[in-house]
Parts: sequence; C-alpha cells; structure tokens
Amino acid sequence: MSTMAVSQAGAGGMTKDERFVILASSLGTVFEWYDFYLYGSLASIIGVQFFSDYPPATRDIFALLAFAAGFLVRPFGAIVFGRIGDIVGRKYTFLVTILIMGLSTFIVGLLPNAATIGIAAPIILIALRLAQGLALGGEYGGAATYVAEHAPNGKRGYYTSFIQTTATLGLFLSLLVILFTRTATGEADFAKWGWRIPFLVSVLLLGISVWIRLRLNESPIFQKMKDEGKSSKAPLTEAFGNWQNGKLVLLALLGGVMGQGVVWYTGQFYALFFLQSILKVDGYTANLLIAWSLLLGTGFFIVFGVLSDKIGRKPIILGGCLIAALTFFPIFKMITTNANPALEKAIESVKVDVVADPAGCGDLFNPVGTRVFTAPCDTARAYLSQSSVKYSTTPGAAGSGVKVVVNGKEVPYANAKESNPAVLAAVQAAGYPKTGDAGIVKMAHPFDVFRPQVAATIGLLFILVIFVTMVYGPIAAMLVELFPTRIRYTSMSLPYHIGNGWFGGLLPATAFAIVASTGDIYAGLWYPVTFAAITVVIGFLFLPETKDVDIKAT
Repeated sequence: MSTMAVSQAGAGGMTKDERFVILASSLGTVFEWYDFYLYGSLASIIGVQFFSDYPPATRDIFALLAFAAGFLVRPFGAIVFGRIGDIVGRKYTFLVTILIMGLSTFIVGLLPNAATIGIAAPIILIALRLAQGLALGGEYGGAATYVAEHAPNGKRGYYTSFIQTTATLGLFLSLLVILFTRTATGEADFAKWGWRIPFLVSVLLLGISVWIRLRLNESPIFQKMKDEGKSSKAPLTEAFGNWQNGKLVLLALLGGVMGQGVVWYTGQFYALFFLQSILKVDGYTANLLIAWSLLLGTGFFIVFGVLSDKIGRKPIILGGCLIAALTFFPIFKMITTNANPALEKAIESVKVDVVADPAGCGDLFNPVGTRVFTAPCDTARAYLSQSSVKYSTTPGAAGSGVKVVVNGKEVPYANAKESNPAVLAAVQAAGYPKTGDAGIVKMAHPFDVFRPQVAATIGLLFILVIFVTMVYGPIAAMLVELFPTRIRYTSMSLPYHIGNGWFGGLLPATAFAIVASTGDIYAGLWYPVTFAAITVVIGFLFLPETKDVDIKAT
C-alpha cells in the first residue's frame, strides 16, 4: 500500500487509505475474536474431551473455568502489550498479538485429548488459553487506539464502532463454522472429532489477518509524537503511578467498563449457556438462535456509535446498563416461557423440598469447580439444580436423614452424585420436562425462524443484543478520549480487560454456581444486575463526558 496520507480528505471524512485502515483493522480483529470464541461455544464438548476424569457437573464447571482462564490473564496482557504499544508502536504490537492468538487456536485443534495423553491434555489446553488471553489483552487496545487515531474529530464514535462489531461478528462467524461443521459431520462425529475442524481452519484466517495487517502503516498521531521525541519512556509509571491518570483508570473501570462487561457477556455468552445448560435446548438450536439474534442486532453497534458522537458516550453506555439491570429478570423469564414452557410451568406448580438436618447441609457455591460434595443433603441439592429443578431446603430433625419431597410425596433418595432415577422419575411425573421434550424450542434448519416459538425466542435474544450494542458501541471512543496519546494504549487497555476479562469473563461460571447453590434458575442474574447498577451510579456521578475531546492535542 502506498504511504498513507495523514491529512483528511475533507472536514467531514477520511482518505481512501484511511478507510482501508478502518476496514483492515476491523477484519483482523474479527478473526482474533473468532479464535477466542470457538472455545466458549464448544465448552461442553471440550469438557468431555479434556476433563473426562470428572463427573459431568464438575466437568462443565472446569470447561467454563478453562475458558475463563483466558479472561483472567487479559489484564496482564494489557500491561505487557500496552507498554510495548506505547513505546514501539501500535502496528507491530498487534501483529504479534494476532500471531499468538492464531497459533494457540490452531494447536488446540491438534491437541490429543485426556483419554490419549492423560492429565497433560488439560494442562496444555489451559496453557494455550492463557496464551490466547495474554494476546487478546494487547489486541483490543491496539486496534481501538489505532482506529481512533485515524478518525476525524466528531466521528470517533462512528469509526471505532466498527471495531466494536468485531467481537460479535467473530462470535457469529464461529457459530456459523460450528453449525456448518455439525451439519456436515453429524452430531456424533462432531462430538468425537469434528469439533477440531473449526480450530484447524482458523490457520487460514490467521494467514489472511497477518497479510492484512502487514499492509498497514503506523498511526499518524503516534508516529508524529514519536518523531518529535515526545513518546513515553515509562508508560506503566505514567499511567498508574500518577494519581491524576490512575483516578481516570479507576473511573473508566467502575463507571463504565465493569457494567459494559457484564451486560455484554450476559447478552451473548450467558444467554447461550442458559439456553443449553438450564433450559436444555439442544446445541444446534441454541447456536442458531444466538446467531440470528446477532445477525439482526450487530448493525446497532454502528447506530449507537454514531449517536454517541451526537449526544455523548455516557448517556448511551449508562442508559444501556440501567435498562439491562431493570429488565434482565423479566426477559430471561420470558425466554423460559418460549423456549421451554413445560419447565416454566413446572417451576411454578411443582413444589420440591429437600428435608434434612441443617447441620448436614453445606454451602453449594462452587464457581471454581474444585469442591467435591459428599453429604447427602449437598448431593441431593446439587443433583436437582443440575436437572434445572427448583427446590427449597427445609430443616429436618437433628440427626435425621435426607428426604426429597415432590408435591408432598416423599421419594426415596440414594446418595449418588450422578444418577437418582427415583427422584428424576418423580419430578418428571410431576411435570418437569424430559431432555428432548417436544415442547422445547427446536429448529429444523437455519431458516426455520417463522414459527411463533422460534421467532419469539429470537426476538427476546435480539433485545439482549441491543443492550450489548448500547453499552459496547461507544466504549472504545470513550476510553481512547479519556487518556493522552503517550500512554493511551496502556491506560485504556487495563480497565477494559479487567472489566471484560474479570467481571465479564467470570460471569458464566459464577452465575451458574449461584444457580446451583440456590436452586433458582434465575438467581445467577443477580451477578450482572448488581454490577451494572453499580456502574450506573459511579458513572453518572463521577465519569467525565469525552465526546468533544481532541485526541490529537493530547
């Protein structure tokens, strides 16, 4: 590509080369998110392949935690690659990150499972997830900063919103590849070996991404600053050792990105997990439902990005957090109504009690999946929650055994962790649906969207995606505008990846653990509702509006 013109084509637009920069940077990031999301979409299958020595419930938690491991290290990647990006440059930093991401994903497709190489399999898998997380920690800040530093004043929300679409488009692309592979191989072969294909074909996407990014030039704002000798020699010290900037980092996290992260992961990842693990919707249908909601909703990232250029970043981000906090519970209940009506009816009409001596009942909260429950009271409650059965715990006489009572009738309970046929038969006879029940939403093919049950479920998921686009569309522009050029990459990357990597990335495992410990399929929603509400309060009171900041002058 010819040397990029730094000047704008006019007051209202960008040069052709600069538009290519936006497109190329966004496409490269789509491929990185594709790599990252493959694991989340296939977590249940990966759990069977790499954590086969554990019971199903613990296996699912471990699979989610291995996914979350990539999120846990993202802030460290933000620090490492943010520093490099502020010293060396934006372009070369995200060339490195994309190579790490792509190769880690490709190797997962080749990795032997636990049945073949034993405990080495999950250890290597987690190491690859950590490598992906570190790379992604440096990727987003580079891409967002790079695009924003090419955008004209007054249009940063618009141009950076294309970067914001990449996460959803990457997820959408991963779902399409998974669905195509599932259809081509069949469910049985997909579970055995076909799941590897989406990981292996990512090497093609890696080649395209590297080719695209090699054609890019350095950010003109950064290059000008570097040529003038004004770049930072110690970006970490300047970003976090200076209270004036450190305060902005905290406000960006608590008053913006924390709420954005939990709303985003609830609307995309937890919704998918809720459909599959709680409502018992088959994987093919659940992925199609999410894919359609993303297809319909992705354009709204741009809509809210443009709107943020006109009315500000804060009203849209905080408005999205507030609406989500107020409506998550009714929306998820309506999803149950449409996706599994028999389950909703059973939750309302079937009364299940676990009667036991309180001294024998422990706390079931187990987000890291390492606790092994052996007491009959605990195994009974864990079994019911895994079966999506709402239960209450009733105190029994001191020293008494455990009783499971379904609609007033005592059911024999065997202290088994995996199977309780008598309990299962009793709750199903009382009205709880069986796996594969005809009333559970099911799509025959990708375009089977016009039946009322399917259309209603997609519509509700679409509303969740709209919340995602509200909070996520303007966030890149806001973060870029909060910090000066010399330490921008470092400063914006850390709060972004703590908010999304920790508060957001840990949401599925934590929310599911809350469900398991309470016996209420909706209790996990208190996690995103609480943090979104905190963000609304802190952001409204303390976070500055940034839309009119001239980043070229900072």
